Amino acid sequence: MSAIEPGTPCWADLATPDLAGTTRFYSELFDWTGRVAPQPEAGGYTTFLRNGRAVAGAGPPATADQVPIWSTYVATDDADLAATRVEAAGGQVLIAPFDVFDQGRMGVFTDPAGAVFSVWQPMRMRGAELFDAPGAMCWNELVSPDPEGAKVFYELVFGWHPESQPADGTEYTRWRCGARIVAGMMPPLGDGYPDDLPAYWSVFFAVTDADASAARAAELGGTILVPPRDTARGRTAALRDPTGALFSVTALTR
Repeated sequence: MSAIEPGTPCWADLATPDLAGTTRFYSELFDWTGRVAPQPEAGGYTTFLRNGRAVAGAGPPATADQVPIWSTYVATDDADLAATRVEAAGGQVLIAPFDVFDQGRMGVFTDPAGAVFSVWQPMRMRGAELFDAPGAMCWNELVSPDPEGAKVFYELVFGWHPESQPADGTEYTRWRCGARIVAGMMPPLGDGYPDDLPAYWSVFFAVTDADASAARAAELGGTILVPPRDTARGRTAALRDPTGALFSVTALTR
């Protein structure tokens, strides 16, 4: 991709307390190489490359008690305006927009159900340089106890238009931004789903073989949460890395 349109997920990075171990894990799993930011104040932030192109990042947690988590970034042409829209739509600003050196401007927010996401206003760095290829981000999906509220919130913030479709006997939502489907949302998990459980965004990475990748993740110290299964997008598995961060892999079906 030569350009990333506003409203499109453009980057993912991992907050982890074990940056060295995390780099080893994902490098062996996805054949990534790491490029460490030269600025001391970046705290060792590492950009992961696949065949020389940036695909994701990892850095230390913002606070000592932050759980390891993959974050989804959505491209914007005005991070400050996005923050205003988030608050007006009922979300919260966790970290007000700020400049990341000369790379871009970012902010961190939550939707009304508690799902954390970020925005990225590009300067020198536009986001990932590779999508929908092995070792690169291929999908972003919200899991939320309040899908109807999420439909309203993300349309107000990003202009996403929800399109619902049946999936496994229930409803699945795809979000359209302009001409493209840019993200999805899982339905509620049933009557036993706790009312106070926050929503979260899940990041999917493309692989050539979901079964082999899940097995390899387990060999490297990760955990298979949901074994590989066939879905509309391809064969998919939900995993955790050795620090507990959730992510998924998908062998894409064209």
